[in-house]
Amino acid sequence: MKTVLSEILTKTDLTPCVVGHRGVGKTAGIIQVCREIGRRYVPLRLGQMEVGDLVGIPYRDGDVMYWSRPCWWPVGQDGETVVHCDELNRAQQEDTLQAIFQFVEPPAEGEIRALHTHKLDPRHKVVVTINPPDGTYQVATLDRALIDRMVMLYVETDYSCWAGYARKRGLDTGVQQFLAGNPQLLAKAGIPMEMEAEATERGWEMVSTLRQRCRFPKDLEMEVYAGIVGQAAAVTFMRWLAEQRNRPVSALDVLDNWPEVADRVAGQRDDAQAVTMNDIIATLKGASALDLRREENLVRYVDILPRDMRFGLVKSLLKIPVVAQALSQDKYDAVVYDAIKKISAEA
Repeated sequence: MKTVLSEILTKTDLTPCVVGHRGVGKTAGIIQVCREIGRRYVPLRLGQMEVGDLVGIPYRDGDVMYWSRPCWWPVGQDGETVVHCDELNRAQQEDTLQAIFQFVEPPAEGEIRALHTHKLDPRHKVVVTINPPDGTYQVATLDRALIDRMVMLYVETDYSCWAGYARKRGLDTGVQQFLAGNPQLLAKAGIPMEMEAEATERGWEMVSTLRQRCRFPKDLEMEVYAGIVGQAAAVTFMRWLAEQRNRPVSALDVLDNWPEVADRVAGQRDDAQAVTMNDIIATLKGASALDLRREENLVRYVDILPRDMRFGLVKSLLKIPVVAQALSQDKYDAVVYDAIKKISAEA
């Protein structure tokens, strides 16, 4: 949980929502994350708040009405802050939940996060925690639109997790030894916590943001995406990614999307590299021209190849007039000169 939260809070404007049973360590984990990433921690217990506590009290200035800034709202002199919206689904009044709705959703493109008339500086972030609506808690059911605006993270614990925590906190030795022999006396998880996240356009955009900006452990990546687009869609997506990684990179990807595929290309086995090379040759044979972007990407590809493969590819490419004209430019000598020299000697 802490690893995923650190990535999301430091690298995106998305709102993580930590879902877990009582006592699992949701709040403690968030406080520890704030300490580790050097951010100020501000908790809001929404179950105790009314609309005025969130949007401020209205007042008049002449003919204009304004709303006073809530005391908890981060201001200019405050350091980078994480605002923790705790007990979101315990808000006792419907209008309180409606008021906080705007605050927990990620800011629209080109905008900044806001709550009514108050604008939150982009350096401040928001995190949410809730208990699952499984019938064992006095909580409200969150509607689909609100869930769709957050990254749902389902957390749980087990004995080994708790034992590590107990040692680190120096809990009573007798308690630790007793539970080592009776781990079944720790809290039992309730029914599954998944709140039926569904795949939506907004959800896939959030997955895209996370993939571009964050790095999660492989064993957690699918779980993070499942909290956004649902379990079935996340499993299908991760399986598709695995299949793509094992397939040879296509010629169009090399020529048009080099930055995205460079690492994959460099790591390909020789047999897969041969498929990519043949695809490039076949694709360029039918080309009537080679624009500058494709030309530069082609040279970048040639440059990463082992010497023997580079020679074979250049030899084939020089038989294609538009490509030969491009590769013969002086600026590419550092990449193709040796191959051209060897080909000339053979001729």
